[in-house]
Amino acid sequence: MHAPLVIDIAGPLLTADDRRRLAHPLVGGVILFDRNWESREQLTELCTRMHRLRPDLLICVDHEGGRVQRFRAGGFTHLPPMRALGQLWMRDAMRAQEAATACGYVLAAELRACGVDLSFTPVLDLDWGRSAVIGERALHGDARVVAVLARCLMLGLLQAGMGNCGKHFPGHGWARADSHTHAPADRRGLAAILSADAAPYGWLATALTAVMPAHVIYPRVDARPAGFSARWLQDILRGQLGFGGAIFSDDLSMAGARQLDGRELDHTEAALAALQAGCDLALLCNQSLNGGAALDALIDGLAQAQITGRWQPSQASEARRRALLPRQSAHYWESLMRQPRYLHALTLLP
Repeated sequence: MHAPLVIDIAGPLLTADDRRRLAHPLVGGVILFDRNWESREQLTELCTRMHRLRPDLLICVDHEGGRVQRFRAGGFTHLPPMRALGQLWMRDAMRAQEAATACGYVLAAELRACGVDLSFTPVLDLDWGRSAVIGERALHGDARVVAVLARCLMLGLLQAGMGNCGKHFPGHGWARADSHTHAPADRRGLAAILSADAAPYGWLATALTAVMPAHVIYPRVDARPAGFSARWLQDILRGQLGFGGAIFSDDLSMAGARQLDGRELDHTEAALAALQAGCDLALLCNQSLNGGAALDALIDGLAQAQITGRWQPSQASEARRRALLPRQSAHYWESLMRQPRYLHALTLLP
């Protein structure tokens, strides 16, 4: 059964409503936020309970380093913003590659020690100095440097048994508006975007295990935002650039996410549009609060769409989702704290 929905939970403990939703066959993942944290021990128990409920559930988090790092207490290493790796590159390129691998390993090893399966990283957006929402999250302004450092970061993730998710395809660094609150537009042509912002996706196509498209409209390529665009996702990302992994929608609760063909979609319509365009997984965040009616409506709406034939599950999409689940065991936290590779990696962080 294809389980394309990635949803959130309200707090640090599973409620009866959380369990009911996570057990639904259309739900394939959960995304964690600051509100799901009280302590490292609590986080580990929460993940254990979710995996016990659904062994195939993909537990995800936005944990990049810098200002986007959900867990910072309880022994978690404060990771640098990714721009720090690009700045190090300008001084010592070899040292920067070593540091990027170390960042990936520490990030993934600590999360996996607590039961988290996947972090939505690396950011592949270019640092054009235009986008405040990207800013220091970007590695560098040169696509070649971004690709090299991202590959090193992804190697570190892999060494700890974690996949990766490149974002935000084909690039959010040029658009000034924040897609959390607006519908950004990038008015450059396809050739300019492919030669710069989207170039890392082609160079990394065989190493990326997942990609998240941008809630940005590129009107000279398609009138639809990239996450709702078959042209971007199927023709360009899969067909032209050769990417074969999973495609996550970005958060469908964002203001820039549901503007399509001149109207605002509800969550079910947005999820259907994303899945029909080529996304394998539809992500809806921060809707479990105040009872979670929006999550129930999305689950029921997608189930109804399946019954009526508006949406059909995809075995290929489900295989790509399951491929993101870790295949090697993780160190327990106490064991990780004594592990030579981890201790050495800490010394290499910028």
